[in-house]
Amino acid sequence: MPFSSHEWMIAWRYLRSRRAEGGVSVMTWISLVGIALAVFALIATLAVRSGFRAEFVDTILGANAHVTVFSAVRQAENGQRTRVFTDHAPTAARIAGVEGVVRATPLIKGQVMASLSGRNAGVEVFGIDLEGLRAIPRVADSDERYGDIDAFGKGVAIGSGVARELGAAVGDRIRLISPDGVKTAFGISPRVNAYEVVYVFTAGRYDIDRTRLYMPFDEAQSYFNREGYADEIEVMLAEPEDVDAYLPDILGASGEGATVWTWRDRSSAFLRALEVEDNVMFVILSILVLIATMNIVSGLIMLVKNKGRDIGILRTVGLTEGAILRVFFICGACIGIAGTTAGTVLGCLFAVYIDPVFSFVNYVMGGGVWDPSIRGIYHLPARLVPGDVISAVCLSLGLSFVVTMFPARRAARMNPVEALRYE
Repeated sequence: MPFSSHEWMIAWRYLRSRRAEGGVSVMTWISLVGIALAVFALIATLAVRSGFRAEFVDTILGANAHVTVFSAVRQAENGQRTRVFTDHAPTAARIAGVEGVVRATPLIKGQVMASLSGRNAGVEVFGIDLEGLRAIPRVADSDERYGDIDAFGKGVAIGSGVARELGAAVGDRIRLISPDGVKTAFGISPRVNAYEVVYVFTAGRYDIDRTRLYMPFDEAQSYFNREGYADEIEVMLAEPEDVDAYLPDILGASGEGATVWTWRDRSSAFLRALEVEDNVMFVILSILVLIATMNIVSGLIMLVKNKGRDIGILRTVGLTEGAILRVFFICGACIGIAGTTAGTVLGCLFAVYIDPVFSFVNYVMGGGVWDPSIRGIYHLPARLVPGDVISAVCLSLGLSFVVTMFPARRAARMNPVEALRYE
């Protein structure tokens, strides 16, 4: 066995000994608590980081196109360059036939002002058919939804943020005002149409809920003067994380000159920022764990100094340098293991019960701690990833074992003659 029973016994007596007996119980507890708090902070930060990325990616994939296909640039009748699809139906059918594509739907997009009872809000209109709307998870299967999505052909669907801004509810009629309206002899007059709100959804992202409005595709074509056209084709994939593997086939089915824009392209800056932040935070918190484990060194050095006489006697009765090293290594390792275990438990409990913990913090601070208009999501997410927990545990234990070796080697090399010279 790597450690004999008498080595465990001596190490355990040293850990339990009081300061009056030459022990360092206070330093032992300080080391243990420091490691526990450092590991707790590391696991909690990694869980929140993973939760942020998972929540962000989930809202992107659940409420937006995984791939957006644009037509080749062509010259319109008025001489302007445009990218609209004139053959959107057959093009969407070809893209839908690509292996791995779940849905391909033509889309009309535009920005208008919505108005109800004197309250106004800028909204982004998505013209889509009913089947396409049903296939958007964060809209059709929203946690908070009101109305009947099957009545979409008789009205519009709006985000909960738009409904809150306008004071609108299911059954109300809101006016949509577009500056690009009807062409008259005196110029272009604004187009104003009224639509009934038949469905209200919460996608989970503040910027989506606050600006998005879905309109039936045919009505959107008429409203935005796009009769016979589609602005783009929205593509949903079975495995959006592998989006790059689908692009060649999608481009081949989209026609000559078509271009694509993936969800990674749309959110690349934010995803890169998350990755950089992840690496920096891990390094900073690793330094925090290292500082906490250094308390083990100071505690063991004091223990070695106080137990110099005992070490001399142990050496004279036959214990080798290796045995002394292992005794003090067990002392430091036990502190590291106990602190790491406590910190892991606390970190996992924090991630699991983050909602009540955050609610308590919000209550103590008087509310308003989390502003979704700034952070984009409605709550502080946390997700326990086994790999993150394992990496935190391995880092803490590894550092604890390494730093323990230095005072343990010092104890092992102590000369028994010098230790007992004045005894």
